[in-house]
Amino acid sequence: MDYDSVSAEDFGAGLRGLGINFLVRDVRRTAAFLETVFEMKAHRLSGDFAIMVYGAQVFQLHADGTYAGHPLQTMLPESPPRGLGVEIRLYDSDPDDAARRAEPASGMVLAPPADKPHGLREVFILDPDGYCWVASRPK
Repeated sequence: MDYDSVSAEDFGAGLRGLGINFLVRDVRRTAAFLETVFEMKAHRLSGDFAIMVYGAQVFQLHADGTYAGHPLQTMLPESPPRGLGVEIRLYDSDPDDAARRAEPASGMVLAPPADKPHGLREVFILDPDGYCWVASRPK
């Protein structure tokens, strides 16, 4: 699927498996953060929407306003963190590189890169909306 030219209808019809949508205040800001810190790629980027690609994984960013009438709209907090209790794990991202890029990209390193007993080196980073991203690689 060509993510830069696919129609919304064809994109939606082509989705399979597990899908993740992130509701964010500023799609362009979040896409830039994810591209800068985790080397993801944004497609169909607009103020309302982006298709994000991380390796072979695809997910979506939606601006709050695109969820008008959606049952979650009235439950969104006024300020971060939005994703409290959820960590998004990126197993193919260098935690040391991500940590260096996080703060200049308006992120916050919650826990610096460290070797963990379960065999991974990890860093915990909050994005501007408060979602927790965990860059990790095997030690």
